[in-house]
Amino acid sequence: MLEQLIAEIRAGGTLEVNALAARLQTSPQLIEAMLEHLQRNGLIQSYVHCGDGCQGCSLQAACNSKQGTTTRLWQSSSKH
Repeated sequence: MLEQLIAEIRAGGTLEVNALAARLQTSPQLIEAMLEHLQRNGLIQSYVHCGDGCQGCSLQAACNSKQGTTTRLWQSSSKH
C-alpha cells in the first residue's frame, strides 16, 4: 500500500488525505501515518505556510482551508 501511496504522490495533482484513503481503500489515519513515514525517510516534506494567510499563496486553490483551521500540505522532496 505504501508503494501505491508513493505512486499517487508522484502522479501529482492535489492530494487530500480523505481522498487518498478512499482511493487506497484504507483509513485517513493510516494515510497520515504513511505520510509521516515518508517524511521521516526524506521522500516528502511538509509544506510550511507563511503567517500571512491564504492571500498570495500558490496553493490557495488546492488547500480548501477554512479560516481558523490547519491544513497539512505535503510536497515531494527534491532529494528523490
